[in-house]
Amino acid sequence: MKKAFSLLELLVVILILGILAAFVAPNLIGAGEKAKRDLVCTQMSSVAQALKMFKLDNGTYPDTEEGLQALMKNPDASKYPNYSSKPYLEKLPKDSWRQPFVYVKQGEKFDLISLGADRKEGGEGEGADIYYSQCQK
Repeated sequence: MKKAFSLLELLVVILILGILAAFVAPNLIGAGEKAKRDLVCTQMSSVAQALKMFKLDNGTYPDTEEGLQALMKNPDASKYPNYSSKPYLEKLPKDSWRQPFVYVKQGEKFDLISLGADRKEGGEGEGADIYYSQCQK
């Protein structure tokens, strides 16, 4: 009675596993970065809701210079007399790469930016910047 695998049987199993890995691995490798980018859009959506509440109370979005910190503490009581008694955000979220979001007021609109995986302005592919305005589309 045979109690062990032959070398040929082991080689066939290893070959089958290798073929399976060759088909599955490419799909899994890019999935992690896509998930991070999707999470950034979700986080930006939460910050955008806080900014909209700020505008609802104060009639305008915070200036670019005031930044997202204006959602945690009233930057100017005379400029924003209707500021909520509670902060709009308890804590400023960071993107998937643990960097703060960049806030830019553009007239009566705003945009939020994540600098992406490369943590610097610009970039391509996985290192490309992520804009809230593009997450909406």
